[in-house]
Order: sequence, then C-alpha cells, then structure tokens
Amino acid sequence: MPKGTIEVECPCCHSILKVDAGTGAVLLHKQPEKPKPIEDMSAAVAALKTQAARREEIFQKSMADQKTRESVMDKKFEELFKQAKEDPDTRPFRPDFDLD
Repeated sequence: MPKGTIEVECPCCHSILKVDAGTGAVLLHKQPEKPKPIEDMSAAVAALKTQAARREEIFQKSMADQKTRESVMDKKFEELFKQAKEDPDTRPFRPDFDLD
C-alpha cells in the first residue's frame, strides 16, 4: 500500500482534504474562507444606486428602440418592395439545404 498523505480539493465546495494514502482515512478537512460581509454600508448603497440607474437607462433605450421599430421596419419593407418591383426575375435567396 502507498504511504504518505494525499491532498485533494473537493470540486463542489472547494474544501481541501488530506487523506492518508494507506488507510484512506481523512486526516484534515479545511473549508475555504468565506468572503466577508459588506463592511461599508454607504459604499454598498451607492453601488446599488448606480446599478439601478444603469438598468433604468438600458430600459429607456429599449423603449425608445421599440417606439421607432415600426417605422424602421416599414422603411425596410418599402425599400425591398421597390427593389423587387425593379427586378422581378430575381428570386429570393434559398440555402442549399432547402433545395432537396
């Protein structure tokens, strides 16, 4: 039987286990240090407020995009419709796998 100890890291909780190679017994179990809780409450509140402002900004941009989306789609449709009228012989693109 092998002699000595083996150090193994748990893939789930990242604890360090020292195992006796001969007997298979766990000699030491060391859990990783947990991060400390928030120490400065004012810094945490400020960070949350900036995140809230960023979320609101992204939401407002999305709303503005949705309001103008219909007019953009109409313009694209008109352009493609005009192009189809000018050259009626061209067929729409079909990928090779649709031809089977």
